[in-house]
Amino acid sequence: MAQTDNKKFFENLTGAGKAIAVLTSGGDAQGMNAAVRAVVRMGIYVGAKVYFVHEGYQGMVDGGDNIKEATWESVSSMLQMGGTVIGSARCKDFRTHEGRLKAAHNLVQRGITNLCVIGGDGSLTGANLFREEWSGLLAELVQQGLIDEEAAQKYSALHIVGMVGSIDNDFCGTDMTIGTDSALHRIIEVVDAIMTTAQSHQRTFVLEVMGRHCGYLALVSALACGADWVLIPEMPPEDGWEEKMCQKLSATRSRGSRLNIIIVAEGAIDRHGKAITSSIVKDLVVQRLGFDTRVTILGHVQRGGTPSAFDRILASRMGVEAVLALLETTANTAACVVSLCGNQSVRLPLMECVQMTQEVQKAMDEKRFEEAVRLRGRCVSYVLFVTFSNFNVAVLNVGAPAAGMNAAVRSAVRVGISEGHKMFAVSDGFEGFRKGQVNIYFYIPILITVQQVLNSVAYMGDIQELQMCFTYERNCKNTININKCNAAPIKALFFCSALECLLQLCEARSSYEEFCIPLCMLPATISNNVPGTNLSIGADTALNAIVEFNSVMDKNTNINFLGMTQRYLVIKTDFIYQLYSEEGKGVFDCRKNVLGHMQQGGAPSPFDRNFGTKIAAKAMQWITKKLNESYRKGRVFANTEDSACLLGMRQRAMVFQPVVQLKDKTDFVHRIPKEQWWLKLRPLMKILAKYKISYDVSDSGQLEHVVLNRPKESEAMAAI
Repeated sequence: MAQTDNKKFFENLTGAGKAIAVLTSGGDAQGMNAAVRAVVRMGIYVGAKVYFVHEGYQGMVDGGDNIKEATWESVSSMLQMGGTVIGSARCKDFRTHEGRLKAAHNLVQRGITNLCVIGGDGSLTGANLFREEWSGLLAELVQQGLIDEEAAQKYSALHIVGMVGSIDNDFCGTDMTIGTDSALHRIIEVVDAIMTTAQSHQRTFVLEVMGRHCGYLALVSALACGADWVLIPEMPPEDGWEEKMCQKLSATRSRGSRLNIIIVAEGAIDRHGKAITSSIVKDLVVQRLGFDTRVTILGHVQRGGTPSAFDRILASRMGVEAVLALLETTANTAACVVSLCGNQSVRLPLMECVQMTQEVQKAMDEKRFEEAVRLRGRCVSYVLFVTFSNFNVAVLNVGAPAAGMNAAVRSAVRVGISEGHKMFAVSDGFEGFRKGQVNIYFYIPILITVQQVLNSVAYMGDIQELQMCFTYERNCKNTININKCNAAPIKALFFCSALECLLQLCEARSSYEEFCIPLCMLPATISNNVPGTNLSIGADTALNAIVEFNSVMDKNTNINFLGMTQRYLVIKTDFIYQLYSEEGKGVFDCRKNVLGHMQQGGAPSPFDRNFGTKIAAKAMQWITKKLNESYRKGRVFANTEDSACLLGMRQRAMVFQPVVQLKDKTDFVHRIPKEQWWLKLRPLMKILAKYKISYDVSDSGQLEHVVLNRPKESEAMAAI
């Protein structure tokens, strides 16, 4: 492998002489096909032979046509397909020694010693057992005369790499499993639809979602839709929960709400291990409150449909990383699983993850629920610590709209109120602040609305005008939490981005004491061009809008009319449209379509709702902490560098970064960070499209270990 300045490059990595088999096992999950496609194309790209194993482990045991060599074209047009096109089955035969012996024989016959398994913890545990028995199985095959000694020596080691395909997100060691985000899309689509009919008839709906042993889908969907109550197996409610739930539902109705939403995981239990079913919850509400209540069980619809943009990208990145892991493995390398930590792919020992996953279930069986939540990790154990400080805090949006801003505003306001603050809403951004459009917020019910709760406008005033507004508000001990959107269309030179506004406020602190207050900026832009963060609120929704549009166009690019197929190529830019229109005459017709502001519209995706909710809650906790630290003699005076921060995702964690430190990392002329992490995906995309290109894989190759305790908060950088 080529080495330059301690960097590893992909171009000299070879898979010549190697054979890789890929299979999907257990329950299907959207995104599995994207992972299969990535494994096949990456394997072929480096010169290895790649085989499909159809019908999971059953196909490996049965052999024959179930194990077929894959070609580059055999995985075309499968990226957008749900389920798994190579099939999946639960195999009893593979659980027996005789079944695994047959499977070993079928692999050796084809020279396969590298296995990529996409499935849950049961499938991955089976793969590891197969690897451990491999040498003994080959010895038996030699003894039975099915293979010779030379073959046994040549194929003496079996290498295993796993990817977790499970909609439940129930595997420890990874933040997200393949299929989880798509399942959340199915759930939220149903909840959003049900809320309209529930409101019309003043009904309560109890929705049962999948999750026999893991409550992730229930918890996150409840967070994303603003449910009134949620029941999950890892965190059973305390005794007397029935009365508390009914009081909560009644209080919601008394505030003017016309509906209630309760989400129940199929494995929900009480503290004594007794099942809490959706029908039990319905009967409880009807008997105690008399509300018109209906039950909806989503069932296997959660597994169906096309994969989300997140799952397509996640599965593709994992598939590429899995092939790299197989090519770099040695006879002594432990089986690993490719996981997601924050925004980074990592390799973890497979059995460490499996054992921790099994420990979760053991803790639940023994009613050690707090331990189960701790073992699940940060995806489930997000806890809000409430303090009471009684300050005035304002929230405003700056720039163009981004889906998920409402979720962030809602979260900031509700967490602020719970911490004892008086929350203010500033309409029309800094322009509205200058005009005094500041109103107190007591309650924000809006979460999924397309239109922003607070309008977002570019500021055209000067720093002195803002200082006058701050002076007036400061008399009430006011602080600002800036929920920003940095990606407004560049149409006027006078536009001042949120980051620039914040920098100006910081620089003006020496002249205007009114600006010496805690300032926190949240990244919200569909362009994902905010320095200091890998992800921004709204970017995921925009990606899904683009993906959905392309899926529709893909279906219409081959149209059969009177027995003749007409092919259309859909182009998004003028130059490419003109180029292909001229060069493609007689081959295909071109059509141009510009998505435009459609990318800013629509209901926010589950990812953006969840991300906006959690990041705003974390920001509000940070603001409370800074207020308490800087409050002296009846006034707030925050003038340090770390009192004006951006909260963003940096690789593996959410971190607070002083905005003055981001100044040198920003290209203000082109409105982008000087380094953009996602550009590293471009060579990966080109490789999967069969282009010859250099690919930096310096971040790959390190086998890490499962870490339970995440980094704790520090002064300038605090991790979620």
